[in-house]
Amino acid sequence: MQVGIVGLPNVGKSTLFNALTKSYAAEAANFPFCTIEPNTGIVNVNDERLEQIRIVVNGAKIIPANVEFVDIAGLVEWASKWEWLGNKFLSHIRNVDAVLQVVRAFDDSNVHHVNGSVNPKRDIEVINLELIFSDLDTLDKRIGDNQKKVRAGDKEAKSREDIYARLKEHLEQGKIASIMDMTDDEKIAISDLHLLTAKPFIYAVNVTEDRINISENELREITGISDIKIPVLPVSAKIEMDMLEFSEEDRKMFLSDMGIDFNPMDIIIKKCYDLLGLQYYFTAGEIEVRAWTIKKWWSAPEAAGVIHTDFQKKFIKADTVNWKDLVDCSGWSGAREKWKVRMEWKEYIVQDGDIMLFKFWG
Repeated sequence: MQVGIVGLPNVGKSTLFNALTKSYAAEAANFPFCTIEPNTGIVNVNDERLEQIRIVVNGAKIIPANVEFVDIAGLVEWASKWEWLGNKFLSHIRNVDAVLQVVRAFDDSNVHHVNGSVNPKRDIEVINLELIFSDLDTLDKRIGDNQKKVRAGDKEAKSREDIYARLKEHLEQGKIASIMDMTDDEKIAISDLHLLTAKPFIYAVNVTEDRINISENELREITGISDIKIPVLPVSAKIEMDMLEFSEEDRKMFLSDMGIDFNPMDIIIKKCYDLLGLQYYFTAGEIEVRAWTIKKWWSAPEAAGVIHTDFQKKFIKADTVNWKDLVDCSGWSGAREKWKVRMEWKEYIVQDGDIMLFKFWG
């Protein structure tokens, strides 16, 4: 899974990327386009359940789930019309699975704003319109090709006319494609367009340290994002960079002293999982305790396939236990004695937090 970090120059994108990846990989400078080629980094999904499971099974190590973040160069107005950097930046966005848009909501005379003033609503509109303009270009070309097929009597092309027309009207109203009401069949019909704004969006609002506890209602008011399908989360890139070299324990203490009982980076990562319809299950033994990323509603054989394709092909059943039951019963033996371990077959839909031991023909 790849999540692209986008936004205007000097809003804190690269700083946030460095905080997420716990590195100094991305240059953060007070001028536009200090990032040209995208920086990429793998980020582990922190989950306290892994350590609890490891203790009761006496596991040697933990392997968490992860997300790949891509720091994409700052977009500016008319980027969609550029033939050089603008198109290049948009192509980088096209390759990711979800868009994390960083929005600046802090004043700092030492950090230049590309538009001269801080205005989150305006900045979001600038970025979204550039992506929408690119999508409209893509859609117009497809509509032209589709009309030729309609004139030739192609019934499938005729059936696509309505969704293309409604989608164009929606985009021309300045709305991103992901919030348009569509049936599952309509979503499939436009999937091959690979629209930029059809991707899941998350907004990370970069606030000052004293506003990190800002409410969601306030965030939506200052950003103008009323659609609850689009998550809006507060971050403070400065706080995150101050904590970059802290241990996990020191980080918790530092945040607690500021009245923060959550890790903003963890919230962002987990929200990316939710938006993409992802979850993970665990395998647990003495060698390792590991989280395996799957799509929600995947069956047990499909889940087994992420470990090895042969596991899916030769699947028989899976010994399955809820992670909390395994912990409460102090491991596999205790869980079996208390009848907490179930035998699940091919039709079983894997649940988040399941611990599974697969049996297959071999």
